[in-house]
Amino acid sequence: MARRADRLAELAASLPSAEILAADLADDSGVAAVADRIRATQDLELLVNNAGFGTKGRFWEAEGQETMHRLHVLATVSLTRAALAAMVPRRRGAVINVASVAAFTMGVGNVSYCSTKAWMAVFSEGLAAELASIGSPVRVQALCPGYTYTEFHDVMGADRSTVPARFWLDAEFVVRESLDALERGTLFVIPGAIYRWTARVLRLLPSGLRRRLAIANGRRMKRA
Repeated sequence: MARRADRLAELAASLPSAEILAADLADDSGVAAVADRIRATQDLELLVNNAGFGTKGRFWEAEGQETMHRLHVLATVSLTRAALAAMVPRRRGAVINVASVAAFTMGVGNVSYCSTKAWMAVFSEGLAAELASIGSPVRVQALCPGYTYTEFHDVMGADRSTVPARFWLDAEFVVRESLDALERGTLFVIPGAIYRWTARVLRLLPSGLRRRLAIANGRRMKRA
C-alpha cells in the first residue's frame, strides 16, 4: 500500500501476483482502511511498517511535526495491532518496523524524526519481549538503516552531496540484510559496518555527553 495509486499499479504490473491499496497513513480513514484489510487477510505472513518522511528545521518552525508523529507512531501501532491479532493465534508471521540509525541520536533540527524512530525501536523491543514471554514464534524486527538511496531525501529537499559517498546504502542491500536477519530472529538490524559501529558508540555514550554534542551541533547549524 502507498498513497499514489498510479505508482502502486505500475509496481503491481511487474509482479506475478499482487493486490494494491491506495491510502494515506497520516489520515485516520487511511489507517482504518489498511487495518481492515490486514484483519481480513488471515494468512498474512509479514507486515513491513515502512511509511515515513523527514523534515528540515527546528521543531517549532518546521511544518509536518504532528503528521510525522501520526505516521511513524500511531499508524505503526494500529497496523501492528491488526496484524498481530491474527499472527499470534496462528503462531506464524513477522513484523518489521523500519526505524533508523537516527533512533540512537539526539537530532537538533530533526527532533521529531529521531524521537519517533527511537519510539519505533523501543516499541519493537517491547513487542519482542512480550511475544517471547508467551513462547510465541512470531518475530519482530527493528530495522535501523542509515542514509539509503530512495526518494526519501528527494522529497525532503535534502542535498545528497553533503553526505560522503561511503555513508550511502543501496536499498536492495538494506532489504537483503533485513530479510536475512529476520530468518535468524535478530531484533535490531543495522545494515552496514559503519552504521553498526556508530550505533554501538552512541549507545555507550552517557546521555549528558550526547546532549552536549547535540547542543554543539545545533550551534553550528545556527552559525551556518
